[in-house]
Amino acid sequence: MGPLAGIKVLDLSRILAGPWATQLLADLGATVWKIEKPGSGDDTRHWGPPWVKDGKGKPTAEAAYFASTNRGKRSLAIDFTKPAGQQIIRSLAMRADVFIENFKVGTLKKYRLGYESLKGVNPKIVYCSISAFGQDGPAAQDPGYDAMIQAMSGLMSVTGVPDGEPGGGPVKVGVAVSDLITGLYAAIGILAALHEREQSGRGDYIDLALLDTQVAALANQALNYLVSGKPPVRRGTAHPNIVPYQAFPTRDSWLMLAVGNDRQFTDFCKAAGAAKLAKDPRFTTNAGRVKHRAALVTAVETLCRKRTTRDWVKLLTRAKVPCGPINSIADVFKEPQVRHRGLRFELPHALGGQLPQVKNPLFFSRSAIKYSIPPPVLGADTRAVLSEELGLSSAEILSLLADGTVA
Repeated sequence: MGPLAGIKVLDLSRILAGPWATQLLADLGATVWKIEKPGSGDDTRHWGPPWVKDGKGKPTAEAAYFASTNRGKRSLAIDFTKPAGQQIIRSLAMRADVFIENFKVGTLKKYRLGYESLKGVNPKIVYCSISAFGQDGPAAQDPGYDAMIQAMSGLMSVTGVPDGEPGGGPVKVGVAVSDLITGLYAAIGILAALHEREQSGRGDYIDLALLDTQVAALANQALNYLVSGKPPVRRGTAHPNIVPYQAFPTRDSWLMLAVGNDRQFTDFCKAAGAAKLAKDPRFTTNAGRVKHRAALVTAVETLCRKRTTRDWVKLLTRAKVPCGPINSIADVFKEPQVRHRGLRFELPHALGGQLPQVKNPLFFSRSAIKYSIPPPVLGADTRAVLSEELGLSSAEILSLLADGTVA
């Protein structure tokens, strides 16, 4: 059943950060009730193409984006702007362990669905609010998406080719990394609060901001600045603290070389037929290699152009020097290691056909993750959950369907 079997999550989040957190919880065995707006649902259902295909290979109206982050959940279409919808949410909250949302600050409070209200009906609930800037401060009421957070957090100032070089300028990371990291922090915070609840018997409130999360995730780049007083700059694929640690052109394409210590540098030089380079006093330590970065990078680039990427990978893998090709996404799923780990799998979709998915990267020795629920179609589980969890009769559910409270 998974390590979180028995945990119930009431999910009022949309887009990516919140759904990424709740998909992780669902993968781990939690029951997730995904609350969506009747008629339209989560915005990402419409963020296509590409679209999920049916059993005949024809595109449906379900976007691949939505399918990437919503498996394992039960979809309930409930209009919580209506009093009856609010009561359904509160009734579910009484039975839930976790409540997660990412509405604009103060939105749910207007509908008596804020933390203070739900704590009143369930003091043990763990309530997580995700917003762009947090629940307080001068920007608390401002909306925000991943791309602007990547910009404001400083991430884009250290991502991309340096100014003055061809293609120079700030670049957004190719996936919504600020949202994804926030989703991971949300799951971590929720699990921490659930553990603490075992001792205190009380729930907690988690205030999580995309900007806070991305600033925290600047990691060594943040400390490089705070310690030195010098803002880091864009270095393309190069590492600010380690050399050589970047992409180099080979005879036919590119090689990502990741030399992480002095031993690996010596072994690289030996494998490359340039043992004298390792003995150069400028390059014997990482600090020296960073200081003389330009000279060393030029020398390594000359070496790398002598062989193909495949030849370098074979040679350096034998020498235990970390390196790899720069794969396309298509290449990734052909990688022997990726295939061995079974990272691509399929789930039967309600609209027909098999839906490709990417496996959760957590591998447990005992609590195996089982994938049985595909990303749901909108409102697929409304009637079942209202009946099973709240005990509503068929007549009561039909009444709610008739007035548009649920769908």
